[in-house]
Amino acid sequence: MSQSSHASSAWYRPMLARHAGEDHRTASALELFFDLCFVAAVAQASSAFEHEIVAGRTLHGLLGYALVFFAIWWAWMNFTWFASAYDTDDVPYRLLTLVQITGALFMAAGTTQALEHGDFTVITWGYVVMRLAMVSQWLRAACTDRKRRRSALRYAVGILVLQIGWLVRLLLPHDGGTVSFVVLAIGELAVPVWAERAIGTTWHPQHIAERYGLFTLIVLGESVMAAGLAVRAALDTHKELGSVLVIALGGMLTVFALWWLYFAQDAPRRLRTQSTAMLWGYGHYVVFAAAAAVGAGLAVNVAHVTHQHALTDVQAAATYTLPVALFITCVWLLHRRAAQPSGKANVLPPVAALAVLATTFTAMYAVLFTGVIASLLIGTHVVAARREAVER
Repeated sequence: MSQSSHASSAWYRPMLARHAGEDHRTASALELFFDLCFVAAVAQASSAFEHEIVAGRTLHGLLGYALVFFAIWWAWMNFTWFASAYDTDDVPYRLLTLVQITGALFMAAGTTQALEHGDFTVITWGYVVMRLAMVSQWLRAACTDRKRRRSALRYAVGILVLQIGWLVRLLLPHDGGTVSFVVLAIGELAVPVWAERAIGTTWHPQHIAERYGLFTLIVLGESVMAAGLAVRAALDTHKELGSVLVIALGGMLTVFALWWLYFAQDAPRRLRTQSTAMLWGYGHYVVFAAAAAVGAGLAVNVAHVTHQHALTDVQAAATYTLPVALFITCVWLLHRRAAQPSGKANVLPPVAALAVLATTFTAMYAVLFTGVIASLLIGTHVVAARREAVER
């Protein structure tokens, strides 16, 4: 029985490292609730990104989206890896997680203001609340897990110093906002590298793979919602209903294929060492951001065919094809060594990504053709896997 399952009613338990080979280690109900609260932040980021594109501020929107999504992803990622190693599920742990959830909701509330107007005040305070709760968690681990105390203290000190930096950043002139954000973001990325050098924490490969898979479902779900809202809008206004339905069909084909592609990978095999796991975990920033951007691109293309903005056909198509191609390429790069596919199968994803990019120039049919190409990619993978199984 897992530690979490029999500790759910405990007032307090020593925060000791969980065994990395623990049987039946799955996401807890609290972790699922935590993810649910991040749905709001992802949805707000995707919606604000779409608004910026439709308003003709594509580059501004892209920069804001990259910065905002980093804050969302990094806050989620840090909790996920910590919970994999130190989930005690006692009362203090739950209360501190509740504080982090509150911070996540503040982040969601400030996402639109940050992305559209460059005002990071609310999202920064929400982020800092989440991260200070993580400092408390790491200090708890340092007090009870003597073996990994150096790592826990490095995490606590590193995170605390950076939170001071994030608050100081709010006082800087607007012109220095992006540069200071990048510097602090690099610092955030460096903390786990520094802390894990002391002694590695005991994260669980299967648990981490499941948690990342669940967040992938969240961001892909935003695209499903975008398709549903697009169809509803077309039905309400009776504008270009046929074209909208074609886009919705292409969107659903794409999302289903992206889901299939992601979950066809054997992620735990990739998480064998600290260095490969860290590269895999960091690389998911692109996977998650691209998946959420697919929904925004889908909404942009619906708005385009219903004449709600002045983007060109190619510009509208690119808002969809670029994130899809990026998702396919990044998943391929993160898993190609662990999967050990045959030579022909290994070249399929990059070829499919290039084909998706080529559909950008098919104008209003780009979304449908992208869905078809993504579906063909999955079909060829299935056939290749079947042939390999027969040959064995």
